[in-house]
Amino acid sequence: QVQLVESGGGLVQSGGSLRLSCAASGRTFSFSTMAWFRQAPGKEREFVAAQSKSGVVTEYADSVKGRFTISRDNAKKTEYLQMNSLKPEDTAVYYCAADDSVVVPTKGSGYKYWGQGTQVTVSS
Repeated sequence: QVQLVESGGGLVQSGGSLRLSCAASGRTFSFSTMAWFRQAPGKEREFVAAQSKSGVVTEYADSVKGRFTISRDNAKKTEYLQMNSLKPEDTAVYYCAADDSVVVPTKGSGYKYWGQGTQVTVSS
């Protein structure tokens, strides 16, 4: 089992930055493929970014490429999402997800473990 707890969300102006953290506990963090998803009010959950177990392979949604960066610190058992140049359309609840997959899924069904979410609100 893996437990995930997100933090770092908040209110920021358009063009600003936030860094989300996902602290993992339970089984060995370094054996998990990690990802971030988000869900805006009235919309379906969507993929944001994902990173392989080794940290070498990363995937990003087109809407965040060049603005968001996913990274991990295995020693701290923490996954990060650095979000720059934020836009009002980035407003959503952001969820951290993990799985033991050897690939890097970009669909929610590919992840077994989920955090409770953290709210990100970008004002115009």
